Amino acid sequence: MTLIAQITDLHIRPNGLACRRVSETNMLAERAVRVLNALDPQPDAIVITGDIADGGDEREYATARALLSRLRVPVYMMPGNHDLTGRMRAGLSGFPGIEGGTPGKMHYTADIGALRLIALDSSVPGGAHGELGEEQLAWLDRNLGETGRPTVVALHHPPAILGIRHMDAIALIDREAFTAVISKHPHVERVICGHVHRSIVTRFAGTVMALAPSTAHQVVLDLHEDAPPAFVMEPPAFFLHHFTKDSGLVTHLAYVESYPGPFPFIFDEGVA
Repeated sequence: MTLIAQITDLHIRPNGLACRRVSETNMLAERAVRVLNALDPQPDAIVITGDIADGGDEREYATARALLSRLRVPVYMMPGNHDLTGRMRAGLSGFPGIEGGTPGKMHYTADIGALRLIALDSSVPGGAHGELGEEQLAWLDRNLGETGRPTVVALHHPPAILGIRHMDAIALIDREAFTAVISKHPHVERVICGHVHRSIVTRFAGTVMALAPSTAHQVVLDLHEDAPPAFVMEPPAFFLHHFTKDSGLVTHLAYVESYPGPFPFIFDEGVA
């Protein structure tokens, strides 16, 4: 069995400042770390699909380093549109893969149990949309062609239109080229993303694309064409990706908050 926990969109702020003046993202990230450390069984690794920081501020990465260093298993991460690749590399140096890629794009591979992880950098300096670029896409194609090992490809921006219009406007702009690469490699078990702050699953390029919810606030589920950008304090959550040779990759939604239970399945006499 291989188990990967995926968290995303932490939006760490300078200490004492709430995100958008409402969401206490540092406190919520602290709760997520506690829950991840309490998981039994422990995951083989944790993957963070971007937006570790909210503004790419050095103070935010210092807080993120102190927090993420407490996690008990290897932590793999990549930039989101709120991150700055250079500052992220400096502030989170020493985490696996952080130095991989080119000066402008962080990308790398890692073997996690029976799975291979390919982490990509879809961030664009000064932009909210995502772009991988020809060089990174060529690198992805080469690496996928090297082995038939079951693979998870991780990036921040989703490469598909999802129906939340203000988020679709800042999705991955070279998604057709990315789709063409993924379609060539049937051993890609899952494409995992963040960015939209919601749990969303869809078919993509012959595989499955799964967007994890945020460990902080969620984007309002509004499918109207003119839906305004807005967020809501729905429960923070994360994904657990569970892989075995028999079942392949199965993705579970797990909540950060605690709820009543567990209660045993006990049936009243005479009640089916």
